[in-house]
Amino acid sequence: MAVIRSIETAVPAATVHQPDLRDLLREQPGYGRLGKRLVTAAFDASAIDTRHSVLAEFDRRKSASDPSVTADPGLFDIASGLVANPGTAARNDAYTLYSKPLLVEAARKAIAAVPDLTVSEITHVVTVSCTGFYAPGPDYVLVRELGLSPSVQRFHLGFMGCYAAFPALKMAAQFCDLDPEAVVLVVSVELCSLHLHVDDDPDAIVAASVFGDGAAAAVVVGSAHAGPDESPRLDLDAFESTIIADGAADMAWTIGDHGFDMVLSSYVPRIVEQNIGAAVASLLARSPGLEVADVPFWAIHPGGRSILDRVETALALDEPQVAASRKVLRDHGNMSSATVLFVLRELLVGAEAPVTRELVAVGAEAGARAAESGDRGSASASRARRVCAMAFGPGLTVETALLTLRGGE
Repeated sequence: MAVIRSIETAVPAATVHQPDLRDLLREQPGYGRLGKRLVTAAFDASAIDTRHSVLAEFDRRKSASDPSVTADPGLFDIASGLVANPGTAARNDAYTLYSKPLLVEAARKAIAAVPDLTVSEITHVVTVSCTGFYAPGPDYVLVRELGLSPSVQRFHLGFMGCYAAFPALKMAAQFCDLDPEAVVLVVSVELCSLHLHVDDDPDAIVAASVFGDGAAAAVVVGSAHAGPDESPRLDLDAFESTIIADGAADMAWTIGDHGFDMVLSSYVPRIVEQNIGAAVASLLARSPGLEVADVPFWAIHPGGRSILDRVETALALDEPQVAASRKVLRDHGNMSSATVLFVLRELLVGAEAPVTRELVAVGAEAGARAAESGDRGSASASRARRVCAMAFGPGLTVETALLTLRGGE
């Protein structure tokens, strides 16, 4: 058995207000008339209010009044108001510098949130990122900065894209299933804003309108460290991975001479809508008799507003069931692999203070249906608090997970 005991997050201090960045980009001479119109359309339709960036100069409300804010590593010249276009090496240098504090902050918070565990009990570290590279890597940084045992088993999942938190959690669950004493620290850090560049290409404009920076960490444990029954936690029940046959050319993440380049075609939301039902059905089949209507809690990676809309429609979900995903999108944008952990944290925190009355009602109805079908007692209670999580990435790959939300009843 593998259990998520805590999920904690960290974001950079700079807050990027969506209208401010929209207006800044529209002023860039690198855009033609069509590019400027696309910037307006993409930003206004994003359903994002704020994002965060390691680049303080993109917090225009602060940089306009604080002379101490300087452009580093030169992505934005405050004096001229121009977005610069440095090479990939300069952007990656910034990633190496700025990712480490966020990585460590999220990890420290996640460990502190499980007071009955100490750093000496951590047996494995799994780190995730697709927005930069360095070696020794993020896994090494955590061992040094947190004072972990030098013999901790370390793994890094790199350049997998938005769905990479799922392979990381799957790996952690396998460690815990094999060893009930295992304690796995999973940390994702993504600095998407470092790859912003001015380009009339629609994919680049969409990426500029949705991606932000953030880190998230989870402590995953085996049965020996599952904790008190009343403590909020998430059981990791099952995982599924699906590759959509006709989506390979529609979502990709490549390394260019001036940062990393996103391929994100306008067909992605439609492809997801057409295929998500089958992907979820394969996951739910791991729990015989479980149907979409029996799952009250959903953690959908908010790749963008249209993706959330399409998943909600395809699975006939109620708006409260996607509220956590929409909140993360509104407040933080798309932080690639870290984003779904932000959504799961919303649900985990909600175990103590339920997210909405509507979700509680949905869970009660699911429990009633389970009881009517003969699934009574603890089984029906467990079913009423099931969570389905999902994310989408290059390929087009769909990763899904079935969890059970416990504690805080």
